[in-house]
Amino acid sequence: MGRPPKPIITKEGAARAALAVIDEQGLEGLSLGLVARRLGVKAPSLYYHFKDKAALLAEVARIILLDVKVPKIAADSDWREILVKLLLATRRSLLQHPQAAPLMLQFFPRYLLLASYDRWISIYQAPPAVHMTIIEGLEKLTFGSALFAATRTTRGVNTMPKFDPVKLPRLAQAVQANRLSDEGLFEATVRRFLSAF
Repeated sequence: MGRPPKPIITKEGAARAALAVIDEQGLEGLSLGLVARRLGVKAPSLYYHFKDKAALLAEVARIILLDVKVPKIAADSDWREILVKLLLATRRSLLQHPQAAPLMLQFFPRYLLLASYDRWISIYQAPPAVHMTIIEGLEKLTFGSALFAATRTTRGVNTMPKFDPVKLPRLAQAVQANRLSDEGLFEATVRRFLSAF
């Protein structure tokens, strides 16, 4: 019996099924068998869309990025404000799937959505000589922050380790003076970075 004329599963459907398995079982618990079962097919059917498990994982990472709820942009919005909203939305999308967030280290976002990088550069009101500085800084801030937060979530680790405030008085003062949430700190950091441009 040959392949059906129309595939039973789609590439996106398989990636979303894999993401659901990762959300439940973690990256280590992902198997093609579990993904196939979730879809009601046999594991070899997945090879219609993916040459191997790595290709499936790359699509999972891409799906997380495509699910970012891009903010509505008013025509008179400041370009830095637009970027702050975009990066907050990107971080939130990653943190909806903390078990899958480490995929961003394996399949770099710029490799997955390079055309998006080019599209967002069009709003930069800064000289081209600093465009790569902006890209590098925002990428590292966003994905670094999201990956740290995701790891804390999956491992149940506090933002700051316990420490003796007498031995580390300046750090204790900084922690005590902070009134921002984890996301608030991320946003404040991004705003400070963008204010340089």
